[in-house]
Amino acid sequence: MNATAADLASGKGHKDENFPVASKLVAPQYRAPIMAFYRFARLADDIADHETVPADQKLERLEIMRMGITGECDAEPSAVALRQVMAERKLDPVHALDLLEAFRRDVTKLRYGSWDELTDYCRFSANPVGRFVLDVHGEDRALWPANDALCTALQVINHLQDCGKDFHQLDRVYLPQDMLSAAGARTAELGEDKASPALLTVIQACAERTQHLLADAAPFARKIRDRRLGVEVAVIQRLAVSLAARLRRRDPLSERVHHGKAEALLLASGAALGRFVRP
Repeated sequence: MNATAADLASGKGHKDENFPVASKLVAPQYRAPIMAFYRFARLADDIADHETVPADQKLERLEIMRMGITGECDAEPSAVALRQVMAERKLDPVHALDLLEAFRRDVTKLRYGSWDELTDYCRFSANPVGRFVLDVHGEDRALWPANDALCTALQVINHLQDCGKDFHQLDRVYLPQDMLSAAGARTAELGEDKASPALLTVIQACAERTQHLLADAAPFARKIRDRRLGVEVAVIQRLAVSLAARLRRRDPLSERVHHGKAEALLLASGAALGRFVRP
């Protein structure tokens, strides 16, 4: 094996993500396990997204991470650390294992045929993250459907924001192929500096479907028993609602669709205040 995990790491950290990760809203006793999961996920993501390492090496590295979770191998420190955290807190390893399935798909699957195919990918790439956080807090698994709606929405938002970059750098396209065909758009248009009207139609249609997911997730924050986690989820929901609306108005190939720091802070503050002052 030529590439080590350290070689593949991007250097990106939790403060660089589009949405809060284990922010100070989360109670201190829960941050360490969440950060262990994040470091594991960040490395797996970096491996899958590396632009020059061959696919077989990526899959080999991801398999070492899987064996670290199951206890078959101790070669990857982030996997061993997460395994220990999960054992100490009696947490289900299924979330980490599901996540690795998504990153294996990132290595081997470059196109998604339909919206259903895309959301099935999100079932592995996004939903396990929220489920893990809920399990860390001891929350009821009856919250999983609402969690899944929010997490899938967040993942699709990221895909829409980065659709040009993903195509340029990785030849990876998450926009459903059947939606592109129906709109008369070509995949190659993602390589342009500006989206065509047909491509914009697809991006906006995906953003609209994301808004429906966010509507399903709207009651989620208030159903969480842990008040601090509920506030963080309310903040994430508010940021996502804003971004989904922006993606229905703007072209991610030629316009800014991410929040600036000041804008994100303002939106987050309003969401947090609303969660605190209302039962």
